[in-house]
Amino acid sequence: MFNLTFYFDLNLIPLAMRHFFTLILLLAALVAQAQPKPADRVPHHFFTLTNFKTEGGAVLPKALVGYGTYGHLNAKRDNAVLLPSHYMAGHHGYEWLIGPGKCLDTTKLFLVTTELFGNGHSSSPSNTPEPFHGPRFPVMTIRDNVAAVHELLAKDLKITHVRAIIGFSMGAQQAFQWAVSYPTFADRIVATSGTAKNYPHGVVRLEGQIAALTADAAFQNGNYTAPPTKGIEAFATVWTGWLFSQEWWRKELWRSEEKPGTTFEQVLNNYRTHFIPGADANDLILQMRTWEHHDVGTTPGFGGDVEKALRSIKVPLLYMPSETDLYFPVGDARYEAAFIAGVTLLPIPSLWGHTAGAASNPADAKFLNENIGKFLAGN
Repeated sequence: MFNLTFYFDLNLIPLAMRHFFTLILLLAALVAQAQPKPADRVPHHFFTLTNFKTEGGAVLPKALVGYGTYGHLNAKRDNAVLLPSHYMAGHHGYEWLIGPGKCLDTTKLFLVTTELFGNGHSSSPSNTPEPFHGPRFPVMTIRDNVAAVHELLAKDLKITHVRAIIGFSMGAQQAFQWAVSYPTFADRIVATSGTAKNYPHGVVRLEGQIAALTADAAFQNGNYTAPPTKGIEAFATVWTGWLFSQEWWRKELWRSEEKPGTTFEQVLNNYRTHFIPGADANDLILQMRTWEHHDVGTTPGFGGDVEKALRSIKVPLLYMPSETDLYFPVGDARYEAAFIAGVTLLPIPSLWGHTAGAASNPADAKFLNENIGKFLAGN
């Protein structure tokens, strides 16, 4: 069995990428220095689901959902906010919104940060025994993840309603699914850099990244005995090309946080070789499959009609696409917003591409915290 372990050499990871992958792994040292830490330390919890049946029909005898909590649940159990994770993220992935000077105050709110299946902590190809180990792990949909977290909240934490659900990227996909599957569970929804459906262009991108990874002969159809390093590096290089905007690269905005004298070639090589340190190839693929299959229109009762599903959303929704996101183009967000009655569409004016939705730079952090804070306050 191949065990997933994360190792870090922060000096090898580009500082711009550290901001983004603070959201993917544990809190990076640079972000910890640049932003005040939340007052509460966050233990890693796990919720176990027995005989969890996926949308595809597979049944996992034991499925684990990793999560963290910040703050304290009040006596009425009505001060909770859910923050579902994004691609390969851990439970520290939203600290750009949490703590002093930010919009989520842990002295007043109880925050639950959940982890997607496939991140290496929640049930994943890398940590699940046979018959579901490695490439035999079933595809998990966004709805599978939402259903599992609903059980966590309702059965384990005894939370039947939350003040808000806030999600970035795949977290935004989950936020939209919550709004459709459980239309009155949250008072408000916030979605940054993510859409209610992954459209064909997004499928093409993800399939290209999967193809790059699996072309490595060492991948062996997912039954590798050592990491397929060349495939992971090829995947990382392709992914990097979509992460930021074209203008971000042309203006060399990566220089704003790199050491003087750093070259483009060094930056690119670091992205290629240290993109998500320690990540397991089958885990990477599993979450890409989750991403590419997402469509709120395929929720039971909507017959594949995404517009009908969006019209069913009952609560106020703050929709914050990045103006330069290549993963989730702002045009897709404008299309979807037209069918949501209570939407506030507020694009993030940024050159930082997809990462703008996760506060990858000070200007975007300020824009996100100010506007999400106003929205949660009802302003």
